Amino acid sequence: MTRLDELYRAAADPVRAAGARAYMRHQFPFLGITSPQQAQLNRTILAGLARPDEADLVAVAEGCWAREEREFQYFACAYLRRHVKVGTPRLALTVRGLVVTKSWWDTVDTLAAHTVGPLVAAHPSLLSTMDDWVEDENMWLARTAILHQLQYKERTDAQRLFRYCTAQAGHPDFFIRKAIGWALRQYAYVDADAVRDYLARSRQILSPLSIREASKHL
Repeated sequence: MTRLDELYRAAADPVRAAGARAYMRHQFPFLGITSPQQAQLNRTILAGLARPDEADLVAVAEGCWAREEREFQYFACAYLRRHVKVGTPRLALTVRGLVVTKSWWDTVDTLAAHTVGPLVAAHPSLLSTMDDWVEDENMWLARTAILHQLQYKERTDAQRLFRYCTAQAGHPDFFIRKAIGWALRQYAYVDADAVRDYLARSRQILSPLSIREASKHL
C-alpha cells in the first residue's frame, strides 16, 4: 500500500480531479488520474510482487476503501478482478462490505460482473447468497445480484435472471430499473427469444425504462 500511496499521490492533478468529481455528481473526491495513467501506474505498483492469497485481497481491498480518493477504490476493483480465482466463498463477505460502502455504479458494477460473478461461478454455494442479496433492502446489493451474470453468456441461469428481475421489477430507483434492462439486454445476445417471451409475460410489472433497455437490440 505504501508504493500505491506514493505513486498515486505523486500523479495527482487537481484540475482533472475537480472535473472527475463533478462528473460523478460530487459523490467522492478524486486525485485526477486518468484511466490510461492509472493502468500504467498499476503495472509499476504490481511489478515483482508475488501472487496474492485471499488474505492479501482482503487487506488491499479494505485498505483502498479506507482511503478517500476514488482512484484507490478503482485500484481495489482491478486487483480483485485480476486475482479473483484465489478467492474462496469467504471473499464474498468482504465484497459485500465494499458494495454497501462508498456505493455508486462505477465500483458496484465492476465488482458485480468481475468479482462476484466469477466467485459465484466457481463456488455455486454462493447462489443462495445471491438469492439473499437480490431481496436486500440495500439497492446496491440487489443491483449486484441482478448483474452478477453479465459475463456468463451461454452459462447464464436464465430462470434465476428472470426471477431476480421479477423480484425487483417494481423497485422505484433508476439504478435497479436500469440494471434489470441491462441484464436482460445482455442475455438477449444469447437467447433473444427467451428475453422477448419474458418481456411479453412481464410487461405489466416491469418499468418502461427496464423494457426499453432490454429491447434495444431485439
